[in-house]
Amino acid sequence: MALRKRTRGRIYRFSIYALFVAAILALIFATNWPRITRQFLDLELVAKMWPDIITTGLRNTLLFTLIAFTGGLLLGIALALMKLSSVGPFKWFATAWVELFRGLPALLTIFAMAFMIPIGLGWRLPGGPVGAGLIGLILVASAYMAETIRAGLQAVPKGQTEAARSLGMSSIKTMIFIVIPQGFRIVIPPLTNEFVLLLKDTSLLFIAGAFVWSKDLTMFARDAATQNANSTPLVVAAILYLIVTIPLTRFVAWLERRMARER
Repeated sequence: MALRKRTRGRIYRFSIYALFVAAILALIFATNWPRITRQFLDLELVAKMWPDIITTGLRNTLLFTLIAFTGGLLLGIALALMKLSSVGPFKWFATAWVELFRGLPALLTIFAMAFMIPIGLGWRLPGGPVGAGLIGLILVASAYMAETIRAGLQAVPKGQTEAARSLGMSSIKTMIFIVIPQGFRIVIPPLTNEFVLLLKDTSLLFIAGAFVWSKDLTMFARDAATQNANSTPLVVAAILYLIVTIPLTRFVAWLERRMARER
């Protein structure tokens, strides 16, 4: 009976694999490859975009991501410390900030910074449309990072704080030299995930507008696709995003495995 069950299991798995392979082959043979090549894999158009899609599109995407991540991280640290503070107004302000910018869509926040604030208050934000869009990304990123950092700081064993205080360290020194370094070690993987999300969210900057030299990867590819009535630029942009994001996500997975082994 055991042999029969094992045999039936093998036949079932073989049938599933065979159906999967048959479906893939049917899709391959049914696809109009010349049309797909013309519309999505036009090598002449790729050569026409090269190297501008790298030196302008990808470079700006990485630059905008670094700016938004750095600004969000610094602001997130301040907000996390305010949420952990015993001072009521600090805690209330940080909580309201986090709830507001985590609750609003990033696209709406960017739109508010680029148009609603300048029109409503008459303030011209630095950096033009791109600067306004980046401020919106920083605000959104700071709210998510604040919660991540707060959770990391609270995950540090209380014994570490008690030991530092028993040695005569002040509460500020204990936080700076004991709690924050250990907390950041815990939150490195989620912060790396936040970097990946910001990398993709830079595509939302289109709502604020941009100059030719400040186009991100998505905006560059979209304009090229519109001008040439061809989707190849979008495919190239997708490949470039994957080239950057896949190593980062694998790095996060490696960090999580390593930290799990060290616990």
